[in-house]
Amino acid sequence: MGSPVSYEHHDGIATLTMDDGKANAMSPTMLEALHDAFGRAENDRVVVVLTGREGIFSAGFDLKVFPLGLEPTRNMLQLGATLLERILSFPFPVVTACTGHAYPMGAFLMLAADRRIGIDGDFRIGMNEVAISMTLPKFAIEIARQRLTPPYFNRTVLGELYDPHEAVTAGFLDEVVAPDRLLARSNEVAGALTQIDHAAHAATKLKVRGQALAALRAAIEDELN
Repeated sequence: MGSPVSYEHHDGIATLTMDDGKANAMSPTMLEALHDAFGRAENDRVVVVLTGREGIFSAGFDLKVFPLGLEPTRNMLQLGATLLERILSFPFPVVTACTGHAYPMGAFLMLAADRRIGIDGDFRIGMNEVAISMTLPKFAIEIARQRLTPPYFNRTVLGELYDPHEAVTAGFLDEVVAPDRLLARSNEVAGALTQIDHAAHAATKLKVRGQALAALRAAIEDELN
């Protein structure tokens, strides 16, 4: 089987498509492939569009890994947390094109991006750890704190999921479009972002997100190292 993440580069935009043939679970294999793809995009010096398969962006961390024990679980979580750190500080703009459902780690990826576009439909987005008897990791709390509106950040303790329009209100998405408009709209947004000064973008991003990045790094070191 090939990589679960494909990479296409055209006109200053790299499109990273997650597709494991199932629910785009954030397994170690998927996470390593995403790290590799972002590394390639950084070397190519391009705007990134991160998207998923039809109907699902990502179902979150691979639940099959947790029963394998502490070390496999820690490895998976560390890969995920450092990917969020990488995206939050990525020196070029990152756009997420949400193709459907986005559960915890899938939602975290969007919270780390610069622009987030979703599709209208019967989809659910959010951080439902509490609803499935799990506790939010500290790194997830920090990634949510810097992006969700205060009332919805506080509602993470309830493990709720939201439809795409309420996900905009919460802060998971910036806008919602018809499914057949997602690719065109994402490319339109990414295309505009190829024209900004990327050195200024990178420097400003680090200043604006400095506190969030420090809190995220502290959470990773406290919980996973």
